[in-house]
Amino acid sequence: MSRSFLFVPADSERKLLKAGGVGADALILDLEDAVAPGAKPAARQLAAEYIRDRDNVWVRVNPVDTEHWEADLEAVLPSVPAGIMLPKPRHARDAVKLSERIDVLENHHNIEHGTTKIIALCTEHPEALFMLHSYVGTVPRLAGLSWGAEDLLAAVGGRTNRDADGKWLPQFELARSLCLFAAAAAEVAAIDTVYTDYRDREGLLRYAANARRDGFTGMLAIHPAQVEAINEAFEATAEEIEQARRIVAAFEEHPGTGTIGLDGRMIDRPHLVQARRLLEQAEAQNQQ
Repeated sequence: MSRSFLFVPADSERKLLKAGGVGADALILDLEDAVAPGAKPAARQLAAEYIRDRDNVWVRVNPVDTEHWEADLEAVLPSVPAGIMLPKPRHARDAVKLSERIDVLENHHNIEHGTTKIIALCTEHPEALFMLHSYVGTVPRLAGLSWGAEDLLAAVGGRTNRDADGKWLPQFELARSLCLFAAAAAEVAAIDTVYTDYRDREGLLRYAANARRDGFTGMLAIHPAQVEAINEAFEATAEEIEQARRIVAAFEEHPGTGTIGLDGRMIDRPHLVQARRLLEQAEAQNQQ
């Protein structure tokens, strides 16, 4: 899974052209919040044209309880995007509804079944927080879960989602943690939300490094200036890769062993799982 996902307004030809050269692992062409209702038809056409012959381009469609989402899909699916980002689901049933419509369109356009993946923004409605278990085993197309704080803030009527030091308030940290756990339970990528101050590179580096520490595999970006810092923060270091290789090698040399001593530390099976995951992620990033 990608490290950096850069949102790009799908109605801006200038921003679309610029986005392809900033080094983001994935682009998300936004047909939802960034595009006014009257501009959506033209934005769909721009998005469809942009996706053709480009890799790892996603589209954020409108929520499935609006009048726009089906027209969004019908416009962009023939161009074969990497996937669809689903905003504001209340339950995994919304992702299932989206997936079923993708099934029809893939079949109609002779696209191999399952090609189009889904990332769900799973915390934007308060009731969704109580339904995150519903993603486990229900949406085969599901590739990742991410979360959002701004819509959740508006829904609960709060004034801010961060404290004076810029840290998430407890209720929003809860939403972040539940997204992380739900992604792990569903065995999909956990993608952290945006860092809204795009001018604060040092703050972004700290935030992204903490996200990787906590178990997130990537992060959303709202400005091209954020991409480099996110990629840097989520890149495994040479030391981490070497240590992971040594852990894997140690267990391969002693098959059937549950615990091994390495550099004065006791290493057990959870460390082996983490080491293998790190090596798989590093290999995937090298192939991008």
